[in-house]
Amino acid sequence: MATYQLYSYFRSSCSYRVRIALNLKQLDFETLPVHLVRNGGEQHKAEYRKHNPMGQVPCLIADGASLSQSMAILEYLEQVHPEPALLPKDPIAAAQVRAVCEMINAGIQPIQNLSVLVYLEGDMGAQGKRGEWSRHWITRGFDALEQMLQPSAGRFSFGDNVTLADCFVVPQVYNANRFKVDMSRYPIINRINENCLAMESFAAAAPARQPDTPADFSE
Repeated sequence: MATYQLYSYFRSSCSYRVRIALNLKQLDFETLPVHLVRNGGEQHKAEYRKHNPMGQVPCLIADGASLSQSMAILEYLEQVHPEPALLPKDPIAAAQVRAVCEMINAGIQPIQNLSVLVYLEGDMGAQGKRGEWSRHWITRGFDALEQMLQPSAGRFSFGDNVTLADCFVVPQVYNANRFKVDMSRYPIINRINENCLAMESFAAAAPARQPDTPADFSE
């Protein structure tokens, strides 16, 4: 039996982060797909909301407990499985890694969340504005992120060792490409993304390689 069960959606960037970390730490996990669109969204079903009342993915089942919110899940994995370490030992360095994570987690990604985009186009009447909206907020966030990473980046976000920051950067670059953001503006972010995706732990976590990826899926 798998060590963990992960409720996930193949194209969810928050789920993508957790898949990367599980792979990096070489942890066995079973994917439990939650389709965010089909039948009005399986995340809204009462059975799933027992695990996550917000009706979001991911949700990690660990020792019978339901853990939601990707940052909390990643912190849990770091505490329980400290090797390989994805947070530096130095408190300042660890805070800087967390800052990059939260910049994406709180300041960039939520604004392109599916529920936000559905509300934007439906209730707010902004039909056809999904791409424009997403490009605006990702560009605004990446302008700041590129600057923030300038003093710390090596092969990865912080030098030449993978950290939690990279688990957040790669899925957000995937979103940026999906919404046709001009990525030529961000050489540092691009370099980090390319170096990460050259690693099997990152590549295996990609949306195109999940058990619930549709046969006709095209990135």
